[in-house]
Amino acid sequence: MVEHTSYMFVTGPNVVKTVTNEDVTSEALGGAETHASKSGVTHFACANEVEAIENVKRLLSFMPSNCEDEAPRLAYEKGNESRPDLNTIIPENPNQPYDIRTVIDGVVDGETFFEVHKDYAENIVVGFARIAGRSIGVVANQPSVLAGVLDVNSSKKGARFVRFCDCFNIPLLVFEDVPGFLPGTDQEWNAIITNGAKLLYAFSEATVPRVTVITRKAYGGAYDVMNSKHIGADMNFAWPTAEIAVMGAKGAAEIIFKKEINESSDRDAKWKEKEQEYAELFANPYNAAARGYIDEVIRPEQTREKLIRAFEMLENKVANLPRKKHGNIPL
Repeated sequence: MVEHTSYMFVTGPNVVKTVTNEDVTSEALGGAETHASKSGVTHFACANEVEAIENVKRLLSFMPSNCEDEAPRLAYEKGNESRPDLNTIIPENPNQPYDIRTVIDGVVDGETFFEVHKDYAENIVVGFARIAGRSIGVVANQPSVLAGVLDVNSSKKGARFVRFCDCFNIPLLVFEDVPGFLPGTDQEWNAIITNGAKLLYAFSEATVPRVTVITRKAYGGAYDVMNSKHIGADMNFAWPTAEIAVMGAKGAAEIIFKKEINESSDRDAKWKEKEQEYAELFANPYNAAARGYIDEVIRPEQTREKLIRAFEMLENKVANLPRKKHGNIPL
């Protein structure tokens, strides 16, 4: 949509005024900014028609001509694929945010990341990019917005994008740093169970190559949903900073060791002791790797090289789903 000149609504401002007595302009009701940030109906809000046309051209460059073709691939000459800058992105404090786009830009071919739905559900980042000339779709949690949690809108946004990539044979790359699903009455009353299941379903049913990189937190059900090995991901990598557990150490210690903490003469000291014990066990990716849920723990600088090899290996992947009329996605 083009800002200030294009509008979409089922009923216009005059009808709204008559029926609900609301005074609203066309721009506020169904303009580009409204649909790009509030409703999520539009994926790109452009300043003018020229920018809109350029965006369409760029979007089409990542897509095959039809759903039977393979994703486009440009000529690429391999060189030094090491990216040392990635080693310093994750903050030492596990509660400190960072911008996942710096990770994406550090891994994909130079300046090829084309973000979709940029202003909607900003706690998840989706878009197209290229790795070694190969067109891919990127889905990534965004720790700098709501700590990267999954909520109703981000689940719908991610699911829609995953389904689109699967429709057009575009491989999927997932960057995971998710502390869980957003708690609260607002989320539960707006069906986070059903909407979160949309993202789970979309990943589970996708037959394109699916690769995940866990950069930091991977907690609970949200870890499962974000293209884990448990729902059929092809390759799962983790950085040494990854924490794969049911929840964070503080909350887990309070629940698992509640009796010991309550019986202790110094509850705070006991709590910290148990928190440290849990962190030593699970605030790393090695237990998950030992059980086969992580294929390899890699240094951040190796990420691009490993992903190039993974997508090359999966180039001819064939997945046959059970015969049925159609699946029943949780709409």
